[in-house]
Amino acid sequence: MNPEPELLLAMYQTMLRIRRFEERVGELFLQGRIWGAVHLYSGEEAMAVGACSALRTDDYITSTHRGHGHCIAKGADTKHMMAEIFGRQDGYCKGKGGSMHIADVNGGNLGANAIVGDGIAIACGAALASRIKHTDQISLAFFGDGAVGTGIFHESLNLAAVLQLPVVFICENNQYAVSTAMKDSSPVPHVADRASAYGIPATTVDGNDVLAVYKAAQEAVQRARSGGGPTLVEGLTYRWEGHYKGDPEVYRSAEEVASWRAKDPIVCFQSWLLQNEECGEEQLTHIKGLVEDEIRDAVTFAEESPQPALDELHTDIYID
Repeated sequence: MNPEPELLLAMYQTMLRIRRFEERVGELFLQGRIWGAVHLYSGEEAMAVGACSALRTDDYITSTHRGHGHCIAKGADTKHMMAEIFGRQDGYCKGKGGSMHIADVNGGNLGANAIVGDGIAIACGAALASRIKHTDQISLAFFGDGAVGTGIFHESLNLAAVLQLPVVFICENNQYAVSTAMKDSSPVPHVADRASAYGIPATTVDGNDVLAVYKAAQEAVQRARSGGGPTLVEGLTYRWEGHYKGDPEVYRSAEEVASWRAKDPIVCFQSWLLQNEECGEEQLTHIKGLVEDEIRDAVTFAEESPQPALDELHTDIYID
């Protein structure tokens, strides 16, 4: 059964919010108005929104270096996200984390992580904490196909299976780990195939279909919350941009990129909403206007936010 119309429109708005946020960040980066590297999520919006729509607000997620979409899908305020990317005081981490380390612990987002695969283990830790505290919160770990080649992926799946932790593993198989194609680095065609080694149920879905992702995530979340242990969900999707903004992308063809862009998850979902009479063109136009206003206001908020004060240099750090 499909979600209620209210949730469907909220999913559409969140997908559009992620897309416009990323497009604006890319523009600002090229204009030299923000510093550092940015790894954009454009093209993968159905993964973050479908998965996070199956969660409660008190559930946890862990993210990746390509984490803006996860943050927004978990309910982060785009104003404070943009301020963080600008390195400003009003950012989620007071401007100290930047694009790859945004966290909103109060919102259940335990943080983006520049170390490939590490969020998988953190999600297991949060799930174990939920078990110890006797809550029914679950943890959901986002990671890419590149993380599957790390030891932490296998150690985490093994631990989660042995302890039957309430955790959901979401692999965003966007076909490339930096510049290495999945087909050139894996002896099995799907990441989901690896779960059988640990006795974990797994499924592969169309990662550009937000409803397919939502249904798979919802089933996995219900299993975890009811004591059924972990699940691995693999979504087949594609990053429209290079590994980072400015990547020369010599490892893939323009034809390949164009073929995936033709499967735009937002356009596909918009067509589905209209064809199934879940909304009208006027509602979609209204939502687009709201998102445009929100992203514009987020940039203004970020640029008006003060630089971190010098006396903040040694706060929020851990010293052993």
